[in-house]
Amino acid sequence: MKSTGSLGRPHANGAATGTPSRAAAGRTRLGALALPLLLLAAGCGPDHLKHYPATTFAPVTSYAREQDWLFRYVLVLGVAVGIVVFAALAYVLVRFRHRPGAAEPQHVHGNTTLELAWTLIPAVILAFIAVPTVKAIFSTQAPAPANALHIVVMGKQWWWQFKYPVNGGRDTVLTANEIHVPVGRPVELILKSDNVLHSFWVPQMGGKRDLVPNHDNKLVFTPEEPGVYYGQCAEFCGDSHALMRMRMIAQTPEDFQRWLDNEASAAAEPADSAVMLGRQLVTSKPCVGCHTIKGTVMAGVTGPNLTHFGRRRTMAAGIMDNNAQNLATWLRDAPHVKPGSKMPDMKTLNLKDEEIPYIVAYLQSLQ
Repeated sequence: MKSTGSLGRPHANGAATGTPSRAAAGRTRLGALALPLLLLAAGCGPDHLKHYPATTFAPVTSYAREQDWLFRYVLVLGVAVGIVVFAALAYVLVRFRHRPGAAEPQHVHGNTTLELAWTLIPAVILAFIAVPTVKAIFSTQAPAPANALHIVVMGKQWWWQFKYPVNGGRDTVLTANEIHVPVGRPVELILKSDNVLHSFWVPQMGGKRDLVPNHDNKLVFTPEEPGVYYGQCAEFCGDSHALMRMRMIAQTPEDFQRWLDNEASAAAEPADSAVMLGRQLVTSKPCVGCHTIKGTVMAGVTGPNLTHFGRRRTMAAGIMDNNAQNLATWLRDAPHVKPGSKMPDMKTLNLKDEEIPYIVAYLQSLQ
């Protein structure tokens, strides 16, 4: 007697309930193959850098290009090995599959030729990987050339400080969260931290390098293309680790020198009455204890140098565009915008709402 259970009930087309048709199975396999292809295609396109700025696949320095070449070389080699291995596996599965009445296959245990082959072939493949890898390690760890620009990078909680030598090394320029570099000239970053571990990472510039308290690390690269490149701390460092961002701005040598000369100058004297009132407020409020503005009484070192704050593209360590609205929001309650911020809620320090527009006007005027 035939079973009438749901799993065994015959259908008009002869298929049993619960057994997918060949067409359905084919559609399932096609969907499983299409999904990863669609995900891969999502990262392509002419504007992918706009949507995914933290990419390592568009190198703009000598350091990054060497890493990118090594990655692609190992990837191609790995794919080639994978194709050979899976082709051999498919052949074995088909050639030696079980057949009714077939004799037991011949054992290959102790086959010296086969065992030598599967030992030597991986060793040769590893040698092809090891040689360019070691070469890249020595290249990216080499000392900076004599004409390199030396920049001291200090990881703070949670922002970046950059120090440039000027006047033959007799003076320095301090700026924050935007590192300017000249195209075509080697750059050496001296990486420091005065608090916890951080990691300097501008993906299009090259690989990560840690900032370790009481130990200086170095990173040497040569920018090749002008542009603005996204950066991020890549080592968990506390409450606002994910909000510790930066920009690398690569400029022509002439533009870079003009920027550096301007940064070395004192803040301009305000001419507008509203800006003058803003300066009076900034230099008399608690801001004076944490920030520096060259040419004023402000000489604090806890927060970023604000001498030319108005020229920066971003603020709050790269998480906000530098404009009047965002600056007012930041001044009202920085810890709400950036958890763990060392800058307090200014309302607790008697900053009045009606004073904020004047402070914003002054800080925006610092060009």
